[in-house]
Amino acid sequence: MRKLLTALRRKKQDFNSKNYWEQRYAAGGNSGDGSYGKLAVFKADFINDFVKRNAIGTAVEFGCGDGHQLSLIEYPSYLGLDVSASAIRHCAEKFRNDPSKSFFLYDGSAFFNRGFIRADLALSLDVLYHIIEEQIFIKYITDLFSSAGRYVIVYATNFDRVETIHVLHRRFTAYVEKYVRNFTLVEEIANPYPGTGDQQSEANFFVFKKDE
Repeated sequence: MRKLLTALRRKKQDFNSKNYWEQRYAAGGNSGDGSYGKLAVFKADFINDFVKRNAIGTAVEFGCGDGHQLSLIEYPSYLGLDVSASAIRHCAEKFRNDPSKSFFLYDGSAFFNRGFIRADLALSLDVLYHIIEEQIFIKYITDLFSSAGRYVIVYATNFDRVETIHVLHRRFTAYVEKYVRNFTLVEEIANPYPGTGDQQSEANFFVFKKDE
């Protein structure tokens, strides 16, 4: 990890993840390839089945983006968080007639959840490898798990590699082991479209369950 961070500092000294996504959404950009097409359908099918099988009543997602992935999933009650105010406004308008969905701006430096936000399921989908800054990444991981009452679902890569200006892969399960208590990884589900091309992904589903 030390070599990874050294390479990161050389390549991305002035990069700001929050600013990148706000500028992208403000300019009319979307959440990316993984939130559309067959990858989005795969993720939606898995999550919809999980919600039904486990009687999930409430869900909180850290990184709701443009809401397209959300539009394919049926949550009884949902809270979407994102670092981009433009994305939040877009989702609020997109789902303005859906009373089951709420949206708040997320800022890890000003997010101190002492149990008030506690959903059956907390989710992070295609977000972790877009968080470049180390301390922000750690705070995001702890905020995600602190908001889960029963389960956490992460869709992400789980290896170390510096990629593009806004993509840094980390073995995130090592961070969970170090900074999170009382959750156990119970399942990993490979996506059926592995690779790095269009409508391919190197990410998999990771399901964590709170210890009883």
